[in-house]
Amino acid sequence: MSAGTGALAERIAVQLAAPVTPEVTAFAAALGAAAGARAVLFYGSNRRTGSLEGVLDFYVLLPGTEEPAIWPTVSYHERAHEDLTLRAKVATMRLATFARAAGGELTDTTIWARFVQPSALVWTADAEAQDEVVAAICAACTTAARLAAALGPDSGTAEDYWRALFRATYAAEFRVEKGGRENDILSVNAAHFAGLLPLAWEAGGIPVKAEGERLTPDLPHWQRGVILKWWAKRRRLGKPLNLLRLVKASTTFEGAARYAAWKIERHTGMAVEVTPFRERYPLLAAPQVLWALWRHRRS
Repeated sequence: MSAGTGALAERIAVQLAAPVTPEVTAFAAALGAAAGARAVLFYGSNRRTGSLEGVLDFYVLLPGTEEPAIWPTVSYHERAHEDLTLRAKVATMRLATFARAAGGELTDTTIWARFVQPSALVWTADAEAQDEVVAAICAACTTAARLAAALGPDSGTAEDYWRALFRATYAAEFRVEKGGRENDILSVNAAHFAGLLPLAWEAGGIPVKAEGERLTPDLPHWQRGVILKWWAKRRRLGKPLNLLRLVKASTTFEGAARYAAWKIERHTGMAVEVTPFRERYPLLAAPQVLWALWRHRRS
């Protein structure tokens, strides 16, 4: 392990060990035990705020290597806590697949773009699983940082590079969030991203020169071309793959219509009525909702 890789791994291990509420820990342990999982990650706005309202976001990482063609499998879970019903959206996949996706080996963009952002490792089956998750999150950081170097300016602040990265990855997917989401990510997670980019570059084999807040990655023209070619394929496949996942989720995600309505209203302010038809046939109802969302944004 190089010094750069070791420094990044140490930072990621500390970040993943950040405390969460006992209710989240108990929910994650129940999910992990029921699935026979190796680890459970907790992410999203509730991880940052500590709130138990809304929908908690978990990734349940399983043993083995056999994976469905379209992953992850998404499900909705509820857990009673005193007078409160805890709600969770759970994405389930193999830890081995998660690690490959984080390292940029697969066409997927969601894993490394999501987990370069803050998350918490709230349950593991053993120490080996913990080490594998830390390594995977490190890989997500180096994958994201490498693309940020290629998309960003020749020289600039860390925010310039992260902004270029998140703007590109959001554009490659179907998203309901308003434009400028990359600014929100950086502002609410400023402490997480502070100092992360140089560490990720060094761990990924990209030397960097720092002059105050200004960073200059040593990225030769040929290497930038290789990275941009790698990204071009994933950008082209981003929306089709995202659509396939939405189609799969519409048939396997119990409570999908209620969850989608909550998420759309949360991010856009547009209330979506969950009718019996939309509850039973969320995929068939989607065009009508998307049309209403387009009109809402136009107005």
